[in-house]
Amino acid sequence: MKLFKNQLKIFSCLSFLLISGGVVKAQKETMEQHKRRWDTPAWTDTIKNPLAHVAAAADSGKVTYLKICSVCHGNGGKGDGVAAAGLAIKPANHTGPNVQLQTDGSLFYELSNGHAPMPAYKTILTEKQRWQLICFIRTLKPKTKEK
Repeated sequence: MKLFKNQLKIFSCLSFLLISGGVVKAQKETMEQHKRRWDTPAWTDTIKNPLAHVAAAADSGKVTYLKICSVCHGNGGKGDGVAAAGLAIKPANHTGPNVQLQTDGSLFYELSNGHAPMPAYKTILTEKQRWQLICFIRTLKPKTKEK
């Protein structure tokens, strides 16, 4: 019953936002436009993920992702979570090039400092958890077809 009430609250909030015009169409942008829009400093491209080659890091990141990120970004990372429709700024598609072509350091900076409506996670998640999330996000990259 509690779950149903929570779902009903989310549906009500989303309905209100949709009716009040809170949805904005997403536009395709280049990587440089994306970085400028979020003010991601160039020095972030030099930061290396200390967990990039730790096999279990992505598994731990997935647990965190499903708990806190999927509500907006969706379970598959496409920006289609249950709360996404009610946001004026569409959540990032973690499977797309605007995320997958960024460096780990740039993603770490964005995750740590946030950008509305996404909160900053540097005081919510440990540094290790943020790197684990990035490891999981890397697993969302579309598989390339072999020729």
